Amino acid sequence: MNIPTSNKPRVVIIGGGFAGIALAKKLRNKSVQVVLLDKHNYHTFQPLLYQVATGGLEAGSIAYPIRKVIQEYPDFYFRLTSVKEIDTKEQKVISEIGDLHYDYLVIATGSKTNYFGNKEIERNSMSMKTIPQSLNIRSLILENFEQAVLLKDEAERNLLINFVLVGAGPTGVELAGALAEMKKAILQKDYPDLDISKMEINLIQSGDRVLNTMSEKSSVAAEKFLVDLGVKVWKNVRVTNYDGRTITTNTDLTFETATLIWTAGVQGAAIRGLDAKSLVEKVERIRVNEFNQVKGYDNIFAIGDIASMETKEFPQGHPMMAQPAMQQGKLLGDNLVQLISGRIMTPFEYNDKGSMATIGRNLAVVDLPSYHFSGVFAWFVWMFVHLFSLIGFKNKAVVFTNWVYNYIRFDREGRLIVRPYKKRSFTTFTSDEI
Repeated sequence: MNIPTSNKPRVVIIGGGFAGIALAKKLRNKSVQVVLLDKHNYHTFQPLLYQVATGGLEAGSIAYPIRKVIQEYPDFYFRLTSVKEIDTKEQKVISEIGDLHYDYLVIATGSKTNYFGNKEIERNSMSMKTIPQSLNIRSLILENFEQAVLLKDEAERNLLINFVLVGAGPTGVELAGALAEMKKAILQKDYPDLDISKMEINLIQSGDRVLNTMSEKSSVAAEKFLVDLGVKVWKNVRVTNYDGRTITTNTDLTFETATLIWTAGVQGAAIRGLDAKSLVEKVERIRVNEFNQVKGYDNIFAIGDIASMETKEFPQGHPMMAQPAMQQGKLLGDNLVQLISGRIMTPFEYNDKGSMATIGRNLAVVDLPSYHFSGVFAWFVWMFVHLFSLIGFKNKAVVFTNWVYNYIRFDREGRLIVRPYKKRSFTTFTSDEI
């Protein structure tokens, strides 16, 4: 990897997400050499991926170059690579571009989509965890309408403009709301020769309420907002299969659609090499103690979505969200300095600042530790928090400008098929005709 040798302890961080970046910032000007590895050269602000997928924002406005984050940090290095394995005996990371020795290793690889072992759904559905995936969804949505205007067969047309989202967590709810707003104010102008009223947005939830990690008050308010926007909400329905055209469920319900977007769950993006006892089965998260040390190892840590710190308050680990990730990253920066200097580390305590979700224009729900509210004020709070959480002044300015413009004009000008998405044929078209 061509990393210079140093007399300082080497800390290797795998992952440039919320947790990895928070840790990197905390280790600035400390007596350590830091090497940050990631398969992308940018940090992604994942809470706004749905706006990229629906044309509200361009991808560049929610991404920030990792090298720019660390460019003024002494003895910091970034390498663009995917890590394949960890050799815990030799204390080295094995990657696509070579091996690298570590003194301290921090795994901050985040999460990936969980299809719960259903390969057919994984093969035929869309997920939204990365910027490329969001751009694929944006292209597919627009391509569906471009194809629909060419078809005479009503059933085939409806297949293309029927969208099904599985999973009514924040991602599913926000994406459903954004699609509903496109139907209401944008698509009918873009495609006057299509009957946009036939467009369906179905949101399927296996549980008995949407946003089930938030308060019941927020859940009820969010569902009402969705229904008022024209979204069909299906609760206590579990999707069992999808062949690219027909969705089957554990009930008598079936759905005919060319587009299924899967937001039903996530699991840790684990790396080979750790003791199998360190992994939580099914969710692939890494068991850590109160200092984020991987159980069974003294010099390997895990933070963020990949880490499962099981406590009395969080028996299945902390929520896989940005706040726990950033808080763990910041504390681990201090704790590594403490550990290297032979001092006692500080146990992690999660400070729950609340959670929120937006459903559409002037519609959002916010849960604070002792207060829950929804509507216009919640929407402004949501915008303020997300705007100031972005990295970089330019990104903040671009996003704010886009939001103001979209609000005044009720428009989304990012409706561009820049990178066409090729999906196996699901209509009367052949792959050459698409």
